[in-house]
Amino acid sequence: MDSVVSDATAVSENPALSGIPAQPHPSERAEPDPEDGAQDWQLDHSRAPIATKIVVAGGFGVGKTTFVRAVSEITPLQTEALMTRASEDTDDLTSTPDKLTTTVAMDFGRITLDNDLVLYVFGTPGQQRFWFMWDDLVRGAIGAIVLADTRRLTDCFPALDYFESCGLPYIVAVNHFEGTRRFEPEDVRDALTIDTDVPVVIMDARKRYSVVETLLSMVAHALEATPE
Repeated sequence: MDSVVSDATAVSENPALSGIPAQPHPSERAEPDPEDGAQDWQLDHSRAPIATKIVVAGGFGVGKTTFVRAVSEITPLQTEALMTRASEDTDDLTSTPDKLTTTVAMDFGRITLDNDLVLYVFGTPGQQRFWFMWDDLVRGAIGAIVLADTRRLTDCFPALDYFESCGLPYIVAVNHFEGTRRFEPEDVRDALTIDTDVPVVIMDARKRYSVVETLLSMVAHALEATPE
């Protein structure tokens, strides 16, 4: 019995013997280096980042995956699947004929703003058959961004109705596609019949600076709607 106990103690003191890689002692771990892009909150152990969650929703092919990919400072998590003939009757590719894949679960990315404000960005799937996932994706979010394409504004109505019904602050971001007519924000607001306190912005989901500005508008609106 003594030998069994001593053997077990030896394994617990040396994790590598039990198949668990040995972890370095805290004093031996490398500290973040500012030259490697470390943020201020990573260098100051007395500070903690303010983490928030934002959801990006909208119709099929409106640019949600592109939005997340353009802004994420980490390799974004994408659940893209090749489109097949089975979806021809339900997925309209008239406005996006070159689209070959579609999101079947979610997109996820992260961006750090203002040194210690970390935004976790979740993109929802656009097709109606995947809407059952929305309740889980929006849980804990401070707000949402509804992407809209002026060629098919009706596609964003389900997202608008959803966020209105659950009381989550949201803004509308018109993803301006090349070769399409550019409309003023107030024209889009009138077409969607949304309240005047809901911000409407014109942006390009391919350009990082444009996506960052949209995220900042969302954060500002969420703070106004729920200041506590």
